[in-house]
Amino acid sequence: MSLYYMTACRRKSFWCSRLLSTYITKTRYLFELKEDDDACKEAQQTGAFYLFHNLSPLLQKSEHQYLLPQYSLVELEKLLGKLGQDTQRIEDSVLIGCSEQHEAWFALDLGLNNSSSMSASLQKPEMEAELKGSFIELRKALFRLNVKDASLLSTAQALLRWHDAHQFCSRSGQPTKKNVAGSKRVCPSNKIIYYPQMAPVVITLVSDGTRCLLARQSSFPKGMYSALAGFCDIGESLEEAVRREVAEEVGLEVERLQYSASQHWPFPNSSLMIACHAAVSPGQTEIQVNLRELEAAAWFSHDEVVMALKRNDPYTKPQKGPFPFWLPPKLAIAHQLIKEWVEKPTCPSLPV
Repeated sequence: MSLYYMTACRRKSFWCSRLLSTYITKTRYLFELKEDDDACKEAQQTGAFYLFHNLSPLLQKSEHQYLLPQYSLVELEKLLGKLGQDTQRIEDSVLIGCSEQHEAWFALDLGLNNSSSMSASLQKPEMEAELKGSFIELRKALFRLNVKDASLLSTAQALLRWHDAHQFCSRSGQPTKKNVAGSKRVCPSNKIIYYPQMAPVVITLVSDGTRCLLARQSSFPKGMYSALAGFCDIGESLEEAVRREVAEEVGLEVERLQYSASQHWPFPNSSLMIACHAAVSPGQTEIQVNLRELEAAAWFSHDEVVMALKRNDPYTKPQKGPFPFWLPPKLAIAHQLIKEWVEKPTCPSLPV
């Protein structure tokens, strides 16, 4: 009996300590803030705020990298007062995460006119001078941020954009009301709840065994090639979406595919990028580019791709002289796909 009791106690202690791991306690704490408005308001008192203006984050330059300044609630209230603004604007902030010590992080856009804002949007130059920083378009700044800050700002921008676009109920036409954390909006007239969403996108690196297929859209920066990508259609499985996108864009039929990883991507309107490797038959590799979707597409050898990976990132440093093409920067999941192919060019996985 004593042995059984000691064993049971050890098991109980093990599971308790597991439940109190850092990841789980953070997750439970964030869940509480999303569900309890009072708890979230209390967290704001000791939390940190990141500022945006029309969806561009406030950043400060430091050599070859951007730094992400944060402000306490007291500092933010003083700033708003100095600029002649009502502190009611803080109600438009959204919860974007927390530290291991449970310091809650919020994002606030002072350039958007949201439903709770009583005054006009703040002028960008006025704020930049006061804050000694610059509001920089996230797409331009993303690859000069560290991974943690880039992820945090991507989440923040996606949430702020979603709230800006969903201020009214699609059924009643009445204004919706966000909870304090910004994890949902509710229509007061019919109680319909709206939750922030992401659009699933398949991004696929196609190979014939010795080469990989890269393409570019007209909207890409000059010289950049990447993997094929497209939104999933309603009713499609992941495999069906990959097969259709490859057929639509380059006229090839996928024989096998292998899932790689996923990534939240804030552009154009918050997407879940689902990355896959796909293989086509070496005997059926003639590309037929769909010019409605792509500007160009081509096969590239292993050596060509290796050289492209070694080139400096044109986003951050000017290049000397012309070069054939360059690839998405390291933070993008397309870069990961291409690097995986270089290290292991075959696609051994399931048939489609």
